[in-house]
Amino acid sequence: MIDFLKMEKDAKKEAFRKYLENSGVLDALTKVLVSLYEQDDKPSSAIEFIQHKLGGPTTSDHEKLKGELYDLQAKYDKLLATNQELCKEDLLLCGLRFGSFVAFAIIDS
Repeated sequence: MIDFLKMEKDAKKEAFRKYLENSGVLDALTKVLVSLYEQDDKPSSAIEFIQHKLGGPTTSDHEKLKGELYDLQAKYDKLLATNQELCKEDLLLCGLRFGSFVAFAIIDS
């Protein structure tokens, strides 16, 4: 029974290894690790080096994008508030122009 479990575990490992090999993961990781090994000046963060080589954003890129997102969200919120105020003014002016008090009811709600 123990031999069967060991064989099943080994078969799963081999299937996973073949999956990684066939999908190009082992080759890509090998190239990145060789590149890191060949660096004369080793980077301070091996993880960032690997992420960059594999095409992912670095931590500093991620922080920069988070800052941009925060700034854009603030601009969006400001523009949305301005738009709402202008819509209220527009309703008020339309109501006054046509002698209707409907705009006042909408603005107060």
